Amino acid sequence: MTPGPPSVARNDRPWWHNAVVYQIYPRSFADGSGDGMGDIAGMRRRLPHVAALGVDAVWIGPWYPSPFHDGGYDVVDYRDIAPLFGTLDDAKAFIAEAQSIGLRVLVDLVPNHTSWGHPWFQEALAAPPGHPARTRYVIRPGRGPGGDQPPSNWTAKFGGSTWTRLTDGEW
Repeated sequence: MTPGPPSVARNDRPWWHNAVVYQIYPRSFADGSGDGMGDIAGMRRRLPHVAALGVDAVWIGPWYPSPFHDGGYDVVDYRDIAPLFGTLDDAKAFIAEAQSIGLRVLVDLVPNHTSWGHPWFQEALAAPPGHPARTRYVIRPGRGPGGDQPPSNWTAKFGGSTWTRLTDGEW
């Protein structure tokens, strides 16, 4: 009898190549405070259940301070936690507990999505055309006479233009 192919463990590959990752959207996953909104306390309480599923990691959706116009992806401060979910100390405790039961923690970081309340965006709006602060965003002069038309015909997924005219005339 000819043996089949050997079972090869691929230890030279990064851990995430074969990982099972469970996504947690904090706002709706589990409510730990009883206010009807998901939060870090609820997430933490459910960690043993998630670990029992056999996953390797949890992926946390946006939990940063945000006006939540874009599901939390419109971040005001990447260095803090939205008060409706808890505190930075709550997040640290969640991460420590997850790691203690063998779960890796991935946090959704989308640096190209900021809120209009983010200090960088406010700085870009306050800066004159051509200022380096504006290079963090797609800010362009308009087309047509007086720049009255948007710089391109890009449309938003939900309809209408992706452009908004600024008070200095750029878009």
